[in-house]
Amino acid sequence: MFCHQCQETMKNTGCSMKQGMCGKSAETADLQDLFIWVLKGISVWGHRAKEFGLYDDKAGFFIAKGLFSTITNANFDRDDFIQGIKKGIELRDREKTEFLAAYKKKHQKDFSSPVPECANWAPKDDAAILAKAAGGTGGWLEIKNEDERSLKSIILYGLKGMSAYSEHAWQITRSCKEVFEFLMEALAALVDENVSQEDLFNLVIKTGQMGVKTMALLDEANTKAYGSPVMTKVNIGAGKNPGILVTGHDLVDLEELLEQTKDQGIDIYTHSEMLPAHYYPKLKQYAHLFGNYGSAWWLQKEDMDKFNGPVLFTSNCLVPPKPEYVDKLFTTGAVGFDGIPHIADRPEGGKKDFSPLVKLAKTCKPPEEIETGFITGGFGRNQVLALADKVIAAVKSGAIKRFIVMAGCDGRHKTRDYYTEVAKALPKDAVILTAGCAKYKYIKLDLGDIGGIPRILDAGQCNDSYSLAVIAMELQKAFGLEDINDLPISFDIAWYEQKAVLVLLSLLALGFKGIRLGPTLPGFLSPGVAAALVEKFNIKPITTPEADVAAMMAGK
Repeated sequence: MFCHQCQETMKNTGCSMKQGMCGKSAETADLQDLFIWVLKGISVWGHRAKEFGLYDDKAGFFIAKGLFSTITNANFDRDDFIQGIKKGIELRDREKTEFLAAYKKKHQKDFSSPVPECANWAPKDDAAILAKAAGGTGGWLEIKNEDERSLKSIILYGLKGMSAYSEHAWQITRSCKEVFEFLMEALAALVDENVSQEDLFNLVIKTGQMGVKTMALLDEANTKAYGSPVMTKVNIGAGKNPGILVTGHDLVDLEELLEQTKDQGIDIYTHSEMLPAHYYPKLKQYAHLFGNYGSAWWLQKEDMDKFNGPVLFTSNCLVPPKPEYVDKLFTTGAVGFDGIPHIADRPEGGKKDFSPLVKLAKTCKPPEEIETGFITGGFGRNQVLALADKVIAAVKSGAIKRFIVMAGCDGRHKTRDYYTEVAKALPKDAVILTAGCAKYKYIKLDLGDIGGIPRILDAGQCNDSYSLAVIAMELQKAFGLEDINDLPISFDIAWYEQKAVLVLLSLLALGFKGIRLGPTLPGFLSPGVAAALVEKFNIKPITTPEADVAAMMAGK
């Protein structure tokens, strides 16, 4: 195998063993590579079909969900990818047939220009699929030019993040045409031998621009469905009823589970990135949405071992489970793991059936209490802008000297303690803006407030980094600044997986510069591409908490 898409990749260059650092087997990694190759084939024909006004929403969603399933810690099930490859080839052939028919009808001749291998090759059986996967089809190491390889990696990983956010939005809106069409355009470009490095760099920027649109689409979908997040104190203790623990990111899954467990004597708890569900007015109405249990994704083995009840994974991040609780796990959506029951997709116009979890929960003991207290969050764009006068007055008076954006991901690396130390070292006139599971490095610290404004403002999930960008843009207007980088805001971002890659690209597309990135720079960044990003956007690696705090407070 070769995989370098996450921050924990071996030696920061790439996992090339029998098993990745995430626990993914080499066989599954190869199948994921081949599945992406097939998705590129669908995209080649789907993008060309746009010329004739043809668009297949089912193909677009298949590509989005397919890319989502290859995100770090999402799907470990080899059979899922074999079936996905087979279905993808059928879909690719359908797209190809429809395009060729439209081309022949318009031009009165057959299509004759060459197409990439990925747009034509089709295996006949599982053995052929595995043989092709083992050959490294579409693998990064086949791209000899390291800058080209780096740019294509950035684009693909940004597309994976985009797919995750668009898949969540689609579950609510059932409409993501512009995003799905861009996925096809960009995937087709990744196999176009005529695309130059300059074209690829421009596509990196365009991926960021579409990332902004995708996160805005999801923000609009969530707020229309569930209301705008409001400041909320979330219980982190445990109740006396049996419980179901929901992790991942999908709010629709949570809502349907809440509906199916009303008056059942079962409490519903959120975990990791599902914490922000408590901030939405519609979801807050469910009395049995009890609280948030545990911490970030990488601590799930300890959390889930003590929870006692069933656990639902609605999206990444899943860590290969311990035997002690594996019989209580369920997956759904893009998540999968060999031997773990999978809740089927909702039928058209219907809902998912979570009755297996409900039945199991009724036989389980209540969760073991591992901590007590509350987490305060819900500072999305509307909630913060409702406090705009107070915030602006605090900045003008000098009570707030600087905002530090510490959004992104948490992870296992000891180096991530840097973010805890930064939070502790920041002076009391600094406010932290956060989103994503990176918050677990400091959200439970008592940092106090500034004139009633909490010093940690949690906007929500990683996709809610869009809220932080909107807040910055509104403050720019309020202060009458021409350049958004003149605001008293510094970015100190933690990344782990591909959704964080898209968030970073989106911030760059919005014009933010001087972003600090850690705990390491991505292993897929070549020296040449890294130098170009530094020159254009002044991206910089983190150093020490003391040095970075001093520099950020000085506006550097």
